[in-house]
Amino acid sequence: MALAADATLDEVRAHLGPLIAANAGFDGWSAAARDMAADQAGVDRDIAALAFTEGAPAMITAWFDSIDAAMVAALPKDRLATMKIRARIREQICARLEIMHPHRDALRRAHAVLAMPGNVALGARLGWRAADLMWRQAGDTATDYNHYTKRALLAGIYAATVTVFLGDETSDWADTRAFLDRRIDGIMRFEKLKSGFVERSQNLPSLSRFIGRLRYPAA
Repeated sequence: MALAADATLDEVRAHLGPLIAANAGFDGWSAAARDMAADQAGVDRDIAALAFTEGAPAMITAWFDSIDAAMVAALPKDRLATMKIRARIREQICARLEIMHPHRDALRRAHAVLAMPGNVALGARLGWRAADLMWRQAGDTATDYNHYTKRALLAGIYAATVTVFLGDETSDWADTRAFLDRRIDGIMRFEKLKSGFVERSQNLPSLSRFIGRLRYPAA
């Protein structure tokens, strides 16, 4: 779909992100890849440069934005709702791998860029954002500490799975899928243990309530 002549810079970034990724495998996340994508989309090169003034990190962010959108389109909430929770997480990660597969060289280069000292924080934010989106799509509504532990665990698992994926030459990424299944099993066991601990701790005597009663005995 062609980009409107009066498109905003946000719309330009969204449109060019996947096209830059298609060129970044050969040209890196560079001005050359950006300009080639602009030519393919019929976007003025100066406009494209203005949309990505922050260079490679901005281009990579735009691509990851498009991966988020494509994952949601492939697995809408009503479809995920028919699955068990482990399947919801697994299928979303697998969908992301499917989307990135044609551009694995671009993904390798993106990881190299995000591993640079000045970009580490951005890489962490992008990983957290992906985990947050997957949990929200899976129906998670936790607002307490569970919100953070779930996302931290999933962000770590997703990052590790992508690392395996980048070196996986097995048919249909069998090694990656097996690795992912083992890690999701670990999440499920952790959540079960955590739930049991919380339930048991609710029945334990509260030290603060005991001290409060010493200070303020009942009349």
